[in-house]
Amino acid sequence: MRRVPILVSLALLAGCSQGSERTYTVEEFVADPELLARTISDCRGNPGELRDTPNCRSAEAADGRLRLQNMRKALGG
Repeated sequence: MRRVPILVSLALLAGCSQGSERTYTVEEFVADPELLARTISDCRGNPGELRDTPNCRSAEAADGRLRLQNMRKALGG
């Protein structure tokens, strides 16, 4: 009988928790410039909460990779 209130409480907490956001890979961000720009903007707009999230880390890595690729192209390499 004690388990019923505990299970009900856990079910209510699970229902109230935020849904998890999809985590993107660096390759997905490189392939979708719009998603990358939106994510970078969100991450830089709220670094206190978002800086260490997987999506922000992946977006920053993708941004760095794209910048290096663009520099190589500009230098003829």
